[in-house]
Amino acid sequence: MIVGLSNPKEEYHNTRHNVGSWYIYALAKYFLKILKEEKKFFGFTTSVIINSYSIRLLIPNIFMNINGKSVFKMASFYNINLNEILIIHDDLELKPGVFKLKYSFGHNGHNGLRNIINSFNKKVNFYRFRIGIGRPKNKDQVSSFVLSKPTKSEKILIKNSIADAIKTTFRLNILNNHQLKKSSIF
Repeated sequence: MIVGLSNPKEEYHNTRHNVGSWYIYALAKYFLKILKEEKKFFGFTTSVIINSYSIRLLIPNIFMNINGKSVFKMASFYNINLNEILIIHDDLELKPGVFKLKYSFGHNGHNGLRNIINSFNKKVNFYRFRIGIGRPKNKDQVSSFVLSKPTKSEKILIKNSIADAIKTTFRLNILNNHQLKKSSIF
């Protein structure tokens, strides 16, 4: 399962906090899939086949601080463990255009991740794909910063990093059967 963290689509789609959903939309487009709303999962979903594995894609359509409800609901329905889920999210510590894969337990202050960890009620390492959005100069502006739209140049950097991540991953066939079994990413 691959999840792109987000706030409700209509109001917040173009904000920095929703770059996780941008990734899922780009991934679905890459595989020529359309995300459909599934109310029982509180979000938009589709599935793709990668090396004969059926991978569920999810974009929660509820507020970030309760994204765990959506993720847990779908994971429970399909019997998917937290360590088999790749969470895509915005990261203040990385500059726009920078992305990193991380495998650990913890949320680093991200409310969406915090809620997912609490929803699964387990201390287990899981995969996170961190997409850089930069950081405001003033710490008191973090909330308004993540809920605002990136500048035109930041948006280009972010979208290019998402496209590069998808192209690189599938062009180089990083997600081969050996690594899938070895790492349990999915």
